[in-house]
Amino acid sequence: MIDFVQARKSMVEGQLMTSGVLEPRVLGAMGAVPREEFVDETQKSIAYLDVAHRLAGPAGRFMAAPVVLGKMIELAEIGDDDIVLDVACGTGYSTAVIARLANSVVAVETDEAMVARANQILARLDVGNAAVIKAPLKKGAPAEAQFDVIIIEGAVGAVPQALFDQLRVGGRLVALLGDGASATAVLHVKGEEEIARVEAFNASLPPLRELFPKPAFTL
Repeated sequence: MIDFVQARKSMVEGQLMTSGVLEPRVLGAMGAVPREEFVDETQKSIAYLDVAHRLAGPAGRFMAAPVVLGKMIELAEIGDDDIVLDVACGTGYSTAVIARLANSVVAVETDEAMVARANQILARLDVGNAAVIKAPLKKGAPAEAQFDVIIIEGAVGAVPQALFDQLRVGGRLVALLGDGASATAVLHVKGEEEIARVEAFNASLPPLRELFPKPAFTL
């Protein structure tokens, strides 16, 4: 039988810390959330491998590999009072981790069954400051805005303007721009008149096709 407590400790010490994720609050959050609860039964034995796990459902969603998720969350510098939007949360693992760092989390998914499953898992784990809602990824959660932090859980071609509109001035948005292994994690900081961008590190996450521009029609 797998010792999941030891698996989480090994993930923190052998994956996150050795890859440069060193913020104690982030390490503590990822070391506390049972990653195995958010995957299918057949995936539990490999839940702590540093790979993205495909989740059941028509959305083609993945749970991010621990190191990529840890780096993105660390880059966002989430504070105790922050209100966070988690875009494409899948079954809610990232949401549960972020909830341990933030004041509250609103997460968005497109598939009704996945939304229901995510909320059930969060309730079972007594995560009381987070909720998952059904909505198009590109629209976010305007009724809950403004957000201090927005994290997009997948590679995107471009960040929709609607998400920037839901970010407060001074807020941070972390997105992985590009496709495949060549994508770049970018920190966006919203100013009064423009968005500042800082390219942080290269990483790979499965693409969110809903957030890639559709090719123009040509004859």
